[in-house]
Amino acid sequence: MDTLSYKTSSANKETAQKEWVVVDASDLSLGRLASGVAKLIRGKHKTNFTPHADCGDYVIVLNADKIQLTGNKWDDKLYIRHTGYPGGQRSLTAKEVFAKDPVRLIEKSVKGMLPKNKLGSKLLTNLHVFVGTEHNHEAQQPKQIDINEYL
Repeated sequence: MDTLSYKTSSANKETAQKEWVVVDASDLSLGRLASGVAKLIRGKHKTNFTPHADCGDYVIVLNADKIQLTGNKWDDKLYIRHTGYPGGQRSLTAKEVFAKDPVRLIEKSVKGMLPKNKLGSKLLTNLHVFVGTEHNHEAQQPKQIDINEYL
């Protein structure tokens, strides 16, 4: 065989075929939902996945207020932050974060599953989380998908 009959193509910002998808978070476990959404945002489900490029989809997550956590995670799971001052470590339980803003719980979970660099920050802008079933991205004509297929 003198030549290859195929070529490996790398996706970049211009050649990536990005789609808008809607995921319903009702009665789903937080970690399983977040890992599926992270795969969609990163583009790992596509055949032309490129690790250094944003080739994933735009993801809209609905019903963020109906997410589930198993076991005692509502009370035991801690979200720790630091104010920057000595002795400034603060922590909130998952129940307290959920009571303040259920959207933040999903965003923090997905952020932890993305790369910890500039690309990860850019990919996080492709996530749109809403409480309830209404969202403001109807003009993009997103398609409804079952997140269980991407777990």
